Amino acid sequence: MQTILGANGQIAVELARELHHGYTTDLRLVSRNPRQVNDSDTLVRADLLIAAQTAAAVKGSDTVYFTAGLPANTELWETEFPRMLRNALDASRTAGARFVYFDNTYMYPQDDRFQDEETPFAPVGRKGKVRAAMASMVLDEMNRGDIPVLIGRAPEFYGPGRTQSFTNTLIIDRLKTGRKPRVPVWDDRLRTLIWTPDASRALALLGNTADAYGQTWHLPVAEDRLTYREFVAMAGTAFGQNRGYTVLPRWALNAAGVFSAQVRELRELLPRYEHNNIFDSTKFATRFPEFAATPYADGLAMIHREAAAGRTK
Repeated sequence: MQTILGANGQIAVELARELHHGYTTDLRLVSRNPRQVNDSDTLVRADLLIAAQTAAAVKGSDTVYFTAGLPANTELWETEFPRMLRNALDASRTAGARFVYFDNTYMYPQDDRFQDEETPFAPVGRKGKVRAAMASMVLDEMNRGDIPVLIGRAPEFYGPGRTQSFTNTLIIDRLKTGRKPRVPVWDDRLRTLIWTPDASRALALLGNTADAYGQTWHLPVAEDRLTYREFVAMAGTAFGQNRGYTVLPRWALNAAGVFSAQVRELRELLPRYEHNNIFDSTKFATRFPEFAATPYADGLAMIHREAAAGRTK
């Protein structure tokens, strides 16, 4: 039995598909309101803030994936995320299950530094500090050695379906509705984005590879690095649009935060858009040379086909 905690997000949905397709049909999907992905999925309602419910949801599992997410609300992150993770780790240890933690890069320095698995934590802002503390909690469990543990870390997303990121919101979702894309802060800095199906596919592979445990892995990204200027041009080609784009300066986003709670919650991430972002996944590519990360042009073309199909229904 393999169990996904926090089973409704885009990463979790794609993970469930990948696990079912390539590894096992004995899947348990856990959330407050879980939804079927595959016909054979077992659905379990549980609140990960409640230890007893988390333990019951994990019981009998051999592998547990923590993919839970929360809205971009700093207070929720500070009060709920660590409790959810602690309950998940305790439940997995009690069950004797392997633990796979899906992580992001919020705890990394928001500057030009090359990012690999050895990059030190230097969080900027309250959300970054939460993610650093959570990653440290998982590393402590890994070092404890009672159960096999691994971390799969991803940079900013782009992808199909309900993928949530600055890139999807400001560029892809606007192209879907015929509007001019927007770019945060700078258009000439190199970005590293991960195609969400690749992140889930890689997480499933790691979770089912015995020697992957006891380590942190950067999940696989396309080899080419694009600026937002290049990414928007590529996306425009995929969507058959050439509307140009608008650069949103940092001062404008800071000003918007006065009126928008959503923008205000995201402001601490803005420094990363002033710098090149080089997220390296060489370690994964070396261990799994048969895994082909999706090129940006192919991912954008798939998003366009999905959007076009949705409009014709």
